[in-house]
Amino acid sequence: MKTVLIGASGYVGSFILKEALNRGHKVTAIVRHPEKITLQHPNLTVQKGDVRDEAEVAKLVAGHNAVISAYNPGWDNADIYNIQVAAYRTIMAGVKKSGVKRLLVVGGAGSLETSPGKQVVDSPDFPAEYKGGALAGRDVLNIFRGEKELEWSFLSPSMLLEPGERTGKFRLGADRVLISETGESEISCEDFAMAMIDELEVPKYLRKRFTVGY
Repeated sequence: MKTVLIGASGYVGSFILKEALNRGHKVTAIVRHPEKITLQHPNLTVQKGDVRDEAEVAKLVAGHNAVISAYNPGWDNADIYNIQVAAYRTIMAGVKKSGVKRLLVVGGAGSLETSPGKQVVDSPDFPAEYKGGALAGRDVLNIFRGEKELEWSFLSPSMLLEPGERTGKFRLGADRVLISETGESEISCEDFAMAMIDELEVPKYLRKRFTVGY
């Protein structure tokens, strides 16, 4: 499958890139700083691009089968909320203009429910340094929920997302945060990437948000 990966050099995007290539997909990586991708692979093309430019997004993704976006302006960006929401509006518009229908998105855990009507980001002990990004992720999800043209899927990780092992032994859920038998909510970056490429290959959550955890 010919797939565009936005944010391929990032914390999550780098794992998705490796997973996609290892499973035989041809990947066009769109990044702000191409020099950050040192991986060499015959099925990898690296393109510098600005996802805040609708016309540029449309040009770069045209002719592909699907787009995966792991875009994040940076958790330390003081204006992360506004930049992230605006960028996703542009990404959506650019993908639609290109004619590509399938768009998969790396979401956050903040919009997952801890109980009916209560979300992780609304907890009083939610880390302040991540709140802007988490609120942006929630509002981006709501934007997607009103989108009827694109065949989108929005994958939220568990509350703890860290590099670890590629086990393939994980659970999928919908809007409720997944808690393991030990009381933890976690997923490795490797297994998160596996769940994303599984959804790319065999769509099960079209126009839906889903989550992955142990």
